[in-house]
Amino acid sequence: MHVSHLSLADFRSYARVEVPLDPGVTAFVGPNGQGKTNLVEAVGYLATLGSHRVSSDAPLVRMGAQRAIIRAAVVQGDRQQLIELELNPGKANRARINRSSQVRPRDVLGIVRTVLFAPEDLALVKGDPGERRRFLDELITARSPRMAGVRADYDRVLKQRNTLLKTAALARRHGGRRLDLSTLDVWDQHLARAGAELLAQRLDLIAALQPLADKAYEQLAPGGGPLALEYRGSAGEAMAAAATREELYGALLAALGEARKQEIERGVTLVGPHRDDLVLKLGQLPAKGYASHGESWSYALALRLASYDLLRSESPIGPEGPSTGDGGGRRAGEPVLVLDDVFAELDARRRERLAELVAPGEQVLVTAAVADDVPKMLAGARYAVSGGKVEKAAP
Repeated sequence: MHVSHLSLADFRSYARVEVPLDPGVTAFVGPNGQGKTNLVEAVGYLATLGSHRVSSDAPLVRMGAQRAIIRAAVVQGDRQQLIELELNPGKANRARINRSSQVRPRDVLGIVRTVLFAPEDLALVKGDPGERRRFLDELITARSPRMAGVRADYDRVLKQRNTLLKTAALARRHGGRRLDLSTLDVWDQHLARAGAELLAQRLDLIAALQPLADKAYEQLAPGGGPLALEYRGSAGEAMAAAATREELYGALLAALGEARKQEIERGVTLVGPHRDDLVLKLGQLPAKGYASHGESWSYALALRLASYDLLRSESPIGPEGPSTGDGGGRRAGEPVLVLDDVFAELDARRRERLAELVAPGEQVLVTAAVADDVPKMLAGARYAVSGGKVEKAAP
């Protein structure tokens, strides 16, 4: 699978740009601040419905414009699909597939899959738990696009439950009448049901990712491991002992019951996947706080390489319906590799090793401020990016 054409309108710094793409390596080279990352960010958005740089859509719309358009032609074998996303900050985004009637944006998920390496990846190791939860959830959605719906359901129920808890907490603090909290039982069940599915997918992913991450780290930093990925759940020991979705559901429901008094006092949900963490260990110690800068970089890169190897080895079936174009299941192809200004952050040894590992990818998109930052083994098409223009460079 590869993206054969990218078209942007009022996206970031681009009023309009058309970029034809081929399989193999394509490098976007130009000074910082000229829009290189904006191009690969758009490709990543098609895969995840989000940006690796910002948490909302508003910064993605060019200043003065009302909306932004991302359109891409995607080739998979002898089949081509055209997908389009319209970003409307403050309103519902829109999507089209093969110029058909509008579909839900999440129906686009699975057509394009990406694995993105970026300087922000260091936060996977050194950052807050939210960074690692996002890493897990984006990857489980890439493996199984239907999980976008589960995640949306969980977030919706969590928001409703938090609103009820906050109202109860404020009433208690100000001596108001006690609220009827009987509906909390219903919200607990909904939260535990969606949460159990999310937990099951995360735990399955970690089990699949562990050996691949350990192998990738050994390739990047021989003799520096081993790695260990440990899931730390807010539901405690009961969750750790659960082996099925029903057992996870029961563990979450019980933990919510035990935490209810404290939750009412604090006005927030304290149990669930939104409070969990992925603990990254290097040897016997947690990488966060103990790993050096170079070790942290190698760890983050190992997680991305493991993600790529996992997605490449699997052929998940996408959701049925308008997104398939023929009413059947959609078989995902090899993900697009995106390396956004990564090589400038690495020493020479890691730079060459990473290039060697990603070079065989079906499609590799690279950004760099200086042409010499792109390793020679990643030779391919080059685009010069400057002043809002993207022009193909001479070989």
